[in-house]
Amino acid sequence: MTERLSDIAIQRELGTLPGWSRRGDTITKTYQFRNFLDGIDFVSAVAKAAEAADHHPDIDIRYTKIVVALSTHSAGGITQQDLDMAKQIEKIQAQE
Repeated sequence: MTERLSDIAIQRELGTLPGWSRRGDTITKTYQFRNFLDGIDFVSAVAKAAEAADHHPDIDIRYTKIVVALSTHSAGGITQQDLDMAKQIEKIQAQE
């Protein structure tokens, strides 16, 4: 089982992930897109990366606003897997 990260480790890593913030035992970021289909394309790319990593975010779609939340439920909090997935999501967004 993956271990939860310390508060300091989480804050340090979040410093390298612009726009990501901590909400309790979750890290989250809101992405804004020009139109609905651009957001859906982003969600599709995130879904493929998440499936490949076997680590799946919670995704909330609100027209052109996409909210992504990551937490490792089996560990009861934030783990390195969450931060690694956030970095992958950032790379996806940079390609959009």
